[in-house]
Order: sequence, then C-alpha cells, then structure tokens
Amino acid sequence: QVRLVESGGGLAQAGDSLRLSCAASGRTFPTYTILYTMGWFRRAPGEEPELVAAATWGSEITRYADSVQGRFTNSRDNAKNMVYLQMNNLKPEDTAVYYCAATRQSPSVLTAGGVDYWGQGTQVTVSS
Repeated sequence: QVRLVESGGGLAQAGDSLRLSCAASGRTFPTYTILYTMGWFRRAPGEEPELVAAATWGSEITRYADSVQGRFTNSRDNAKNMVYLQMNNLKPEDTAVYYCAATRQSPSVLTAGGVDYWGQGTQVTVSS
C-alpha cells in the first residue's frame, strides 16, 4: 500500500504562484519507488479528472496538460519520497481539487483509470 498526502493548496489571485507538495509513504513504496510514475490530476466541479503533470522516477518521461505547459513544473525528490507541483501564473480556470497520484503506468498513456494510489486532494482556488 502507498499513502499520499498533499499540502499547499489554498486561495490565490490570477498571476500568483502556489506550490503543492505530496508526501509518499508505505510499506513497499521506498523499495519500489523506481517503478512508480508520480503526478498530479485535478478535478473541477462537474468535470472529469484531468491529468495535469506526471513523470517517471528519473523524469525520463514527462507529460503535461497543454493548459499548464510552461506554467506548471512537476518535480520529485526521490530521496525524500516527495513530489512537488510548482504552479506559476495561475489562472481562474486552474481552480480545482488537485490530487497526487502514483501509478506504474507510463506518463505517456496515463489516465485517471490507471492510477494505483490517490491522495486525499487539496483545493486550489484562483480568483480573477
């Protein structure tokens, strides 16, 4: 089992920056960290979950949603089992609940249905 705990969400104004953090833990996670793609999904009210960003252990394969490309950066500190999402130049359409995700799928083909473990989510609200 893998436990994911997000932090760092909150209120922001358009143009602001926020950084989300995700702490990963679990009996098997440290041993099999290299197998897991780590990333972020978000879900706005009434919408389906959307992949925001994901990367393999060494960031050999990364993927970003077109809507966040150039504004958001997904990074990992594998020694600390931490994942971060740096969000710059936030826009009102970025408002959503953001979920940390762990999966053995490649970021190239990752969908919400392929996620093995989810965090509890953290709300990000961006006002204009």
